[in-house]
Order: sequence, then C-alpha cells, then structure tokens
Amino acid sequence: MASRLAEAVSPYLRAHAGNPVDWYPWGEEAFAAARERDVPVLISIGYATCHWCHVMARESFSDPAIARVLNEGFVAIKVDREEHPDVDSSYLAAASAFTRQLGWPLTVFATSDGRTFYAGTYFPPREMQGMPSFGQVLAAVTDAWRERRVQLDETADAVAAALAAASTAQTAGALPSREQLHGAVAELAAEEDRLHGGFGGAPKFPVAPVLAFLVAAGEPGRSLAARTMRLMGASPLRDPVDGGFFRYATKADWSDPHYERMLTDNALLLRVAAELARAEPADTAAAAISDGVAKFLVGRMQLPDGGFASAQDSESDIDGERNEGGYYRRDAGARVSLDPPALDQKVLTGWNGLAIGALARRGFIDGDEVSFAAARRAAELLLAQHVRCDGSLVRASLGGRASAAVATLEDTGMFAGGLLELAAASGESKYAVAARSLIDAAMAASSDEPVPFAAPGGGDPVLRASGLELPDDPAEGATPSGVTACADAAWRLYLLGAGEGYRTAAEQAMSSVAGLALARPLAFGGALELMARLAAPVVQLVTVIARRSAQGDSDDAEPGLIAATRLHEASLIAVVDDRQAQEFADAGFMLFEGRTTRAGAAAAYRCEAFVCALPVHDASSLRALGEQA
Repeated sequence: MASRLAEAVSPYLRAHAGNPVDWYPWGEEAFAAARERDVPVLISIGYATCHWCHVMARESFSDPAIARVLNEGFVAIKVDREEHPDVDSSYLAAASAFTRQLGWPLTVFATSDGRTFYAGTYFPPREMQGMPSFGQVLAAVTDAWRERRVQLDETADAVAAALAAASTAQTAGALPSREQLHGAVAELAAEEDRLHGGFGGAPKFPVAPVLAFLVAAGEPGRSLAARTMRLMGASPLRDPVDGGFFRYATKADWSDPHYERMLTDNALLLRVAAELARAEPADTAAAAISDGVAKFLVGRMQLPDGGFASAQDSESDIDGERNEGGYYRRDAGARVSLDPPALDQKVLTGWNGLAIGALARRGFIDGDEVSFAAARRAAELLLAQHVRCDGSLVRASLGGRASAAVATLEDTGMFAGGLLELAAASGESKYAVAARSLIDAAMAASSDEPVPFAAPGGGDPVLRASGLELPDDPAEGATPSGVTACADAAWRLYLLGAGEGYRTAAEQAMSSVAGLALARPLAFGGALELMARLAAPVVQLVTVIARRSAQGDSDDAEPGLIAATRLHEASLIAVVDDRQAQEFADAGFMLFEGRTTRAGAAAAYRCEAFVCALPVHDASSLRALGEQA
C-alpha cells in the first residue's frame, strides 16, 4: 500500500506515513472516494507535538487489526490542525455537539459530504473507565451506517444547521470605555491564583494575550501581569535550562506540564516580558525571562533558512523508549548525552509573524542585535517564499516547499503585524509597505461591514463547497484571532500615517466583538489589548538621526536620546535616519513628512494624533515633553 502522506509538507502527516491505515490527506479526493464506496469518513486531527496524538498513533493507528477495519469500512483522513486551522475550527465546533472534552487528537465521523454525525477525542485501545475502545467505536459507527443511515443523516443535518445559525450571529456594539476596560481587569484579578500565578484552576495555560492586555491597560493590570509572569517564570512551566515555556500544566501549581513548546506561546510571552522590563527596569524577573525566551527562540526554534519551527515535541527517545518530558526533567549536564526532542519544522506564516514582531520589539527595546537580526532573517525568508507573485500568502512550508493549504486571516494579520513592528524598529519602510498590501487585500476581501477583514481568496475550498465553512472565530485563547491581528495591523498603519481608513477598520472590527470581550475577558485578551490602545491617547514618537547603525545608535545623537526614545510611553515609536524618513514619507506614511535632523543634530518629534511639538535634541527635553502631556 503506497502512502499518500510520505511527501506531505506536514511533519505530522509524514509521521503517519508508515501506518497500516490507508490515510488520505485533507482534500476533495478523499470525499470523492467515500462517495464512490458509500462509506463514512473518519477525520483524525492532531499536530506533531501532541502527546496524546502520539499515544493514539502507537496504540491504534499502528495496529494492523484496527487498520483493517478502517481500510475496509471507512475513508480515513489525517489533518494537521496547524496546517489547516480552519478545518480544525469547523470540526471542533461540530464536535462540541457530542463532547465537552474538546482537544486533540480530534476524532470525527462524517458523511461523504463532510457533515459530522459523531465525534470524540482520544479513544483507548481497550475499554477503560467507561470510555469505549476505539475498536468498539468503529464497530458502532459501522453498524449505524448500515442499519440507521437516516438517523445519522438527520444528526449530521442538525449539527450543520446549528453551526450555520450560530455563525450568522452579530455582536456589534460600541468600543469599551476606559472604565469598562478597568472592569475587565478587575474581573481577571478576581480569577487570579495569588499563590501560583495565572488564572483559574487546572489545567492552566499561560494565556499570553490576556497578559498583554493587562500590560496595555496600565495599573493595576500591569502589576497583575508582572506577578503572573514572575510566578510562571519560576515554575515548572518554564524550562530552567534554555528558558522556553511549555504549552500548559495539568496542575494549578504549574507542575506536571505537557512538555510541547509552541512558537506562539513563546513569541507572545517574550513580547509581554520585554514590555514589562521596559516599563519597569527594576523588574529583573521580567528581564531574565525576556533574555531566556529570546535565546530559546533564536537558538532552538530558528531554522537554518531563517524561518521559525512551529513547535518542539514533548517526547524524545531515552534508553530506546519514547519518553514524554524526560529530556526536560534533566539538568543541562545530563542533557548533553541526549538528543533533544524533535522540532516540527514547518514554517507557518502567521506564527512566524508573531515571532518576527516579538523579536524586533525586544531588539529595539534592549538594543539586542541578535534578536533584531533573527527577526529580519525570518521576515526576508517569508517575503521571498511565502508571498506569491500575485500577493497571496502561503500558509505553510517545509524546507522551502509550499503546502497546498490555504492561508488564513491570522496569516495576513500576524505577518502584517510582525512586519510593522520590524519597520518601526529597523526604520525600513519596505516592511511597512508589504504589511499595507496584506491588510489592503484583507479589507478588499471583506463584504461584512461589522468585520472589515476577510482572508483573501476565501477559505478552505472543501469546506466551502460543502457549506461547512465558518466565519473566522473571534475568540482567543493562546493567540489573538485573525480579526484582532488584522485590526491591530490596521491600527499600526494608521499610526504611521497611512490613512484614516485603517483606524476606522480597526475600530469597526473591535466594535464587532466588544460585548463578547467584556463578558469573557479570559477568552478575548488580544482584542482587549487592542481596545485598551484604542482607548488611550494617540502619541507618536519619531527620532531622526543622521547615520543609523543596526542598533539604532548614531554618532550625531546626544548620549541617552536613543535610550530615552525606547523608554518613552507612546502608541508608536520609530527611529529612522534622514534617508529612511524620506522613504517612509514617499511611500505614503505621512507621519514622516518633514521629519529630518536639524543642523546635523538628531531630532526627536513627539506628536499627539499627528500634531507634533517642536523637535528636541536631548534625553532630558524628551522626558520633559512626556511629563507635560
């Protein structure tokens, strides 16, 4: 049996290429085969660093007897949720009709047109604790398909109808006031675990978007974020050897973590730690976390070509056996003789955008050339290999080979946001121009007035053809939603002077989720962070120097001016030289019009909603401008 997965871009699919199961990758071919054979479809969704996905693969998908049942009575599809997040979202939503324990591996049974009639997560090889074995589940589904097809179709129709009805609901409202945002901070504070840090009980996630909101909201939110970061950083959730954070912990004290390490979590937590260290230089815990996570991202997660791997596995081979977390439970000396857990080396556009933005921001704040150079390398790779000639995006690649999966709205927004952070940090307008093109395409693709962004080119074609495509989910757990990411990038474009339309789009998008975000702050941290910035006064700071080094320093700048620029409280900060300022202005970013050095001396321009004070030339004068505001 020739494997259809052997040449897949996804390492998760490749890991299943040797299974005796006759897997199909996600696509119309699988559903056509199911229609031709008149059999149900099994859709198994997971990802390369998922522990229980590994377990089910070893226990069931490697079992010849199970494989025989699947091959004879089903068409089996293997899906990498990171490669196809829209497919994952659609079937997670459908699975919620059958189980409250959502997660991965996600096991979905569907008709030949993709409609779900039953779903669960992990099924063991033998019946245990009231949970049926996977073999029993397959037998029951096979029996129902043969004997009770009408009822299965009715169930599938009801689930599809419920999802379609839910997807049409609108929640547009007014943007929250600062008082309402303070109320969201208070609600989060009431959920704080003051002993161990974090929110709620077990299992416990770092919820980086929520921490970013707390920082943006100011006091007392910033102190809450700092406490949480300090306690998480000292807990078993963080690897003390190389500084990276694990995905989540099964206990309230952050012990017994699930040891996979995600690019998303670490990029977002780096950004939070760097901002905390910038705002409070005496916060040595935040500074140490920022240093450690940056070194982890650059030293462990960045690939030779400059892109960032999506995750690092929880398991490794120790003494000839697969072991979850065993590598990480050893100190640095004991790890020397062990191979580290494998990386999922697929490069995801949106997730790399988060890493680019976080490392560029850290590089700018700390003058850290290593972080800055890593951000630039990743940006150049993605611009060269993940942006097609027609301007459309590649969702994922492996070793330079592009996946057929369609890019999602998060790819557009997160990549654009990372490019804009890099543009401000580097002074290079080309990154802002590229980001503007991406956001323009997302705005042009939208026909929904309350939500002015949509994935260019539409969503997954198989879901769309089956009527199973859902709108982009505005809820946020581990990462900001695609809508929030695009709105954030649009707001940054407005701050650069790209035009009022970008501000309007950002405000419309956030208005569409404002009610939900205030009601469920733990699930809307990214949106609330942007709402906090929208509610704050607009302050822009552009410091122009004659000769820019990679770190943003210049011989013509008064000692301390660049440092004072980095520490200034502002909605947007950029350091450019005379040439770069002119290039920004020529590219249509009006904030930079007329921004030059004065008589050969560096000049800092502090503006409030594009109304700028006279330039100053030294750190003390710049600080005084901030104090007068």
